[in-house]
Amino acid sequence: MRLHFTKMHGLGNDFVVIDAISQRLDMTPELSRRLADRRFGIGCDQVLLVEAARLPGTEFHYRIFNADGSEVEQCGNGARCFARFVRDQGLTRSDDIAVGTAAGPIRLKAQPDGQISVDMGVPQLDPAAIPFQARRRAAAYDLWQGCSALRIGAVSMGNPHAVLHVEDIAQAPVAELGPRIECDPRFPRRVNVGFMQIIDAAHIRLRVWERGVGETLACGTGACAAVVIGRLWGELDEAVEVTLPGGALQIQWAGEGASVTMTGPAARVFEGDIEL
Repeated sequence: MRLHFTKMHGLGNDFVVIDAISQRLDMTPELSRRLADRRFGIGCDQVLLVEAARLPGTEFHYRIFNADGSEVEQCGNGARCFARFVRDQGLTRSDDIAVGTAAGPIRLKAQPDGQISVDMGVPQLDPAAIPFQARRRAAAYDLWQGCSALRIGAVSMGNPHAVLHVEDIAQAPVAELGPRIECDPRFPRRVNVGFMQIIDAAHIRLRVWERGVGETLACGTGACAAVVIGRLWGELDEAVEVTLPGGALQIQWAGEGASVTMTGPAARVFEGDIEL
């Protein structure tokens, strides 16, 4: 069986995108790991599937598989690539695309300048919804790692995030703390970990350790989560530029009860076929 795919990236966060409407595909963790393998497969951070709509009022269904084979609820950079893919492939002519995900529906909007805006939905801050084990909701929590307590914010952007404030992003212990926090038992579904340096109220720098992947060049949901937590801590404005290793995203959040909007690029790299 030959499988047609498109390689894409959002600020260096790279994806194998597959049209699973015109091609029959039974995605498994093993197949996802094979496609994502950078030596024996195509190579990517995540595999994205475009499927027929499942939810009322949506045009498509969007599924995301990490490089380790795990299926996750949401991926913001992938959502922008999803929007460009379905338009480039002629699967839709819409500029405003309603898409279903495991975390619920989202809206993708193609801008005249080629950027893609994504309505990421309302952040979930209740610990049970993240999920995160805590007695009550708080803007910040102490997370013990060994003999030290880390101050974190916790939020779900359709997937769980922990956010830490660091003084210098270049010196942040991402490779050390990232995997430890990812698997902390207080996060029963594991967690993505953002290391945030606040430049000023309208600009932050961010590195993200993604569960099931490791550190990536960009993370759209991580950028949204960092802005939400920074806003809850009273340190950020409503509109914030988030600089990640792969480039910048524009994030807007008016506050509690409002959706988060993310705007950024999506790039097609190449198309190909792989023999399964």
